[in-house]
Amino acid sequence: MRRRAASAALLAALGALLLPAAAAGAPPPPSGLRVSGGSETWHPNSRFDLAWNIPEETSPPVAAIHYLVKNAGGEVAIAERRIEWAAQSVSLQVPDRPGIYTAEVWLEDSGGAQGARASVFLRFDDTRPADVAPLPLPAWVGRNAFPLSVQIGQPAGPLPVSGIRGYAISIDRSPLGAPCADSKLCSTTETDLLGGISGDILVLPQLPEGVSYLHAVAVSGAGVRSKAVGHAQVRVDQTDPFTELDGVPPGWADRPVALTVRAVDADSGMAAGGGAFTALRIDGGAPVIGAGNVAETTVIGEGIHHVAYYGRDAAGNVNDGATLNGEANHPPSVAMVRIDRTAPRVAFANSQGPDDPELIRVRVLDPLSGPSASRGSIAVRRAGTDQPFDPLPTAASGSGLTARWDTGSFPLGAYEFRAIGYDAAGNAAVSTERADGSQMILSNPVKATSVLVAGFAAGSRSKRTLRYGRRTLFSGRLTTGWRQIPISSARVRIIQRYPGRRSPRVSTVTTSENGGFSLRLGAGASREVLASYDGNRAFAGASSRTAKLLVRSGVRLRVSRRVAAIGGAPVIFRGRVGARPGEIPRSGKSVELQFRLPGLAWQEFRTVETDRRGRFRYPYRFSDDDSRGVRFQFRALAIAQDGWPYEPGRSRPVAVRGK
Repeated sequence: MRRRAASAALLAALGALLLPAAAAGAPPPPSGLRVSGGSETWHPNSRFDLAWNIPEETSPPVAAIHYLVKNAGGEVAIAERRIEWAAQSVSLQVPDRPGIYTAEVWLEDSGGAQGARASVFLRFDDTRPADVAPLPLPAWVGRNAFPLSVQIGQPAGPLPVSGIRGYAISIDRSPLGAPCADSKLCSTTETDLLGGISGDILVLPQLPEGVSYLHAVAVSGAGVRSKAVGHAQVRVDQTDPFTELDGVPPGWADRPVALTVRAVDADSGMAAGGGAFTALRIDGGAPVIGAGNVAETTVIGEGIHHVAYYGRDAAGNVNDGATLNGEANHPPSVAMVRIDRTAPRVAFANSQGPDDPELIRVRVLDPLSGPSASRGSIAVRRAGTDQPFDPLPTAASGSGLTARWDTGSFPLGAYEFRAIGYDAAGNAAVSTERADGSQMILSNPVKATSVLVAGFAAGSRSKRTLRYGRRTLFSGRLTTGWRQIPISSARVRIIQRYPGRRSPRVSTVTTSENGGFSLRLGAGASREVLASYDGNRAFAGASSRTAKLLVRSGVRLRVSRRVAAIGGAPVIFRGRVGARPGEIPRSGKSVELQFRLPGLAWQEFRTVETDRRGRFRYPYRFSDDDSRGVRFQFRALAIAQDGWPYEPGRSRPVAVRGK
């Protein structure tokens, strides 16, 4: 290409030397002869526009213009032509054969003299370069492939005489795109590679994920492009494969752990033949690699293991954390595997706590996974028997096991205990021994005994009778041991059970420093009274003997007059039996009306029933003449009766004299 251009220039220069010399006094050559688009530029079109300048003060004046065109061999391609006036431009068309032509222009003055010639090259080439196409690319392009070099296949010869300016390239999502707007020409700005035929490598800093299409044509020195567009598909996958690890236990494991890593990639895929693999690395060691989308291994040793797992897809994306070309890959996913295959040490406490002897304590020691906070059991049975152990309600914690042995539910005697402890991995150990190696055996009772004495009159009496409406003191003392050591600050319940009532009345008192306590009982019906101590974690419970508080019925009696006329108006006996709401039976309370003469015994003369409020009324007429002048005594007696919560009681006597 370059040799042809040099030969053409040489021939043109030699032709100019052979031109006949201008006659003396002939006009000068035109100045500034030029071609539109430049004489050093190849033109894809055979029509050229020439322009020149006529020197000023040419004498005689210019009357005509002459021009002709020669080919590269110096032969006339366009015969000489004469313009009949002093023109300064012309448009001409060279033959359709590409090459370098030479245009010659000279002036003719009004006297017919012709001057020296000026010349300019006309470079014409409308030849299309051969079709080109991008060289094959990988099936998938990954993140680490960028910047990506794409090579364009060079056009086959023969080449256009203008040579190859470069290549026009475009990238889009359409499989039928084109890099240039015109179907034949490509502008300089549309030509991406301007390094000639050998400048055929395009470097792409980045491409979006998915399928893109690269379109390429060769561009001649005249800007003429290849007829057909070469296409290439570029499939980009920059996303790491998704990996998932199966087999990791949620906590500690008590056996070897089998792990399986599975990888999924929605774009380039995980096919083993495409270079994809899945891997996992235990504690930073050599990776275990599986071709394709699965890798497996088993972790055996005890301890806490760090598992890193990752995958490489067919595009080369890999999240192994390695550094490539100065840039680090994404870090791998990480999981923890904890293995403890050794059983814990289990032992009962060496002694019972004096403040809480029923609390059974077990120490569980495990240096690796630690004691289980949710599993474990403590059980008990009669010592020296082969009976099954009875489980006790057991609580597990981070340090061991605890259970409460309700000794009050077990007969007296010796009992042995068994503990089953677990570590967090599920390993179990069984023990019937204390930490010092002795057998875990306890004799019931394990609590200190307590004694509760209570009653009336400083706790010495278990029975007392009161008049209606009176109150009394109930007191006692709480002690422990044969030395009667007082139990202070203990809560003692005073329970009063009333006949006919479903629920007792309960009051709570606190013992003093000497173990004593007291409660003033309120007025009311007859009842049974006892004191009860529930015990605590150190002392057993106790109850006093039941004391009886008897309350006599309260009865009042009045008469309408103190003197009764024989045969006259009756004397009205009125009265009331004391009771609280709801204590009077529905049918009323039976009351005996009695009388006596001085010095004689009381005799009943009438039984009446009260109303629901305990009131009664009875009129009595004196009709016997023997009663005249006699002074009688009357009283009312509330007798014993089913459902009546009081002892029999009587009213004060009242006197009536007959006249």
